[in-house]
Amino acid sequence: MADNEAFTYNGGKVEPGKTQDIRYGISETYLGDPVRIPVTIINGEQAGPTVFLSAAAHGDELNGIEVVREVAYEWDLSDLAGTLVCMPVLNVPGFLAQQRYLPIYDRDLNRSFPGSETSTGAKRMAHRIYQNFIEPCDFGIDFHTSTRGRTNMLHVRADMSDDAVARLAKAFGSHVIIDSSGSDGMLRTEAAKSGTPAITVEMGEAHRFQRELIDEALAGVESVFAEYGLRETSTVNWPGWRTVISDENEKTWLRADAGGIVDMHHDRGALVHEGDRICTITNPFKDDNVTVVAPFTGVLVGVLENPVVYPGNPICHLVELKDKVRRVVEREQSTSFETPG
Repeated sequence: MADNEAFTYNGGKVEPGKTQDIRYGISETYLGDPVRIPVTIINGEQAGPTVFLSAAAHGDELNGIEVVREVAYEWDLSDLAGTLVCMPVLNVPGFLAQQRYLPIYDRDLNRSFPGSETSTGAKRMAHRIYQNFIEPCDFGIDFHTSTRGRTNMLHVRADMSDDAVARLAKAFGSHVIIDSSGSDGMLRTEAAKSGTPAITVEMGEAHRFQRELIDEALAGVESVFAEYGLRETSTVNWPGWRTVISDENEKTWLRADAGGIVDMHHDRGALVHEGDRICTITNPFKDDNVTVVAPFTGVLVGVLENPVVYPGNPICHLVELKDKVRRVVEREQSTSFETPG
């Protein structure tokens, strides 16, 4: 194979066969101290794709941090063909405050890409990240979790109308891919617009490491590396069943019609059939029960973790499974996902 080239960013260079850990300045605090994000660049000796792995664009979403760190520091990358740009914590101010948004500006970093060097503080931060570490890449994976109080099964969100993005999404090997172009300002959306295919991986809940999901995501990264030839030792993963949720599928967030305390009867990833009882909402005296049932047969991509709701609060994200996929899932999920009691 051909020799690799140096990876350059504003202020530095990483030669082939070298690894560099940097804290890259993207803004300043009220005291004029630098706001810096950790970046690890692993540049293989052999030529290949340049790939970014990013996490914690929302500061309280932690699962992806461990995925990116383990790839960078625990995997044997001596045979790497290409370059890895690993950014475990994009939103450092939010991470330090353990909150979703940038506390300095109260803005969503993941609605600020590709950024601007003359606009808001959030967009200036996004601009420095994007110009130096996203735009130079051939493709990338951005890791997220559900927001506080909810949890997601591991799944991919991707614009499947873009062939290059669809290839990446399928290579990751998740059971569920939700087909969406994404909102303006999202990292994956803006990267794809400028020619860097990118996907979002959703996994679990905020404020914690969940080992099972981290391991699933690591298997997905390994599968992607195999698909694009970054590591000879990796193999492409087929998840056993897969469904792409598009406009042809029913999908909905089921919301509470009553306030109270929620007793969930199914976990994330569970298959539920039309008419199945998903949860029961009760008052403190348990004398006024409101049952929430599945309006169609599908899989629970996301469910409530915080067991208290107001009317209108989201309870679960249900996506339809077509008959062929449903039968496969029924065979796989031969044991019930119902919680005791």
